[in-house]
Parts: sequence; C-alpha cells; structure tokens
Amino acid sequence: MSGQPPDARAQQAAAQAQADALLEGDTATRSLGITVSDVAPGRATASMTVTPQMLNGHGTCHGGFLFLLADVAFAFACNTRGAPTVAAGADVAFLAPVQVGEQLQARAVERALQGRSGLYDVTVTRGDDVVLEFRGRSRSLPARP
Repeated sequence: MSGQPPDARAQQAAAQAQADALLEGDTATRSLGITVSDVAPGRATASMTVTPQMLNGHGTCHGGFLFLLADVAFAFACNTRGAPTVAAGADVAFLAPVQVGEQLQARAVERALQGRSGLYDVTVTRGDDVVLEFRGRSRSLPARP
C-alpha cells in the first residue's frame, strides 16, 4: 500500500475499519465460517467451504447458502464508503452445482454509485469455474439526526 497516494491509503484504511466493525457484529457470517478478505472501497471477497449441513435433498449445496455467500461479499463491498448501507434487491443466476467440501470465493465489485443507490456484481467461483452470478442493488441509509 505504500505506493498509494495518501488519499487512497486513507480510503483503504477507512474501508477496512468499516468492514472489521461490520464483521464483528455479523454473527451469521462468522457462525458459518465465512471469511472476508480483499476489502477495498467498493470491493470485497467472501470465502467458505461447503459443509454437509449445507446440502439439499439432491446432495448438492443448497442455493440459499450460495446466495448468502454472494450477499456477504455484496454487503461488505457496499459498506466501504462510510454510510451504513443495506440491500435494496438482488438477482441471481445459479450456473453449476456445488458439492460438499468445495471451497468457494465470492468477489464483489461496485459497478455504479449514484447518490444513495449502488449497483454491485458478485461472481462466485470454485477454482476457475463460475458457479453463480449475483447483481445487487444497495441503498445507503440517511444520516441520523
């Protein structure tokens, strides 16, 4: 980070501090063993290993857990700019089944930020294979008086 200008270093430090505070209160993410990394303004990565408790009746990872992993990356990416931000909606495409024991990574990237509204794309991969694409819409909360 030493090659970054002072403003970029300050923005990175603020994004990481906001992510650390969010993770501290995020019992769901921590209880499922999801880790959050590569946090930067408008970006975040979430990772998890599929456990037997995450399997559906077909013996593959339940789509709700895949959505949750993408949603975690989305939440951390959109909460890197200071204002508390929540989901306003999301669309998902399930592209491949996932098996127990597989390691997944969800990479979220900010695509647009206009006023209090944001648009984020999240790609969930298993190695080099894309298993899910997620597009999230965010809304930052108004400042409290």
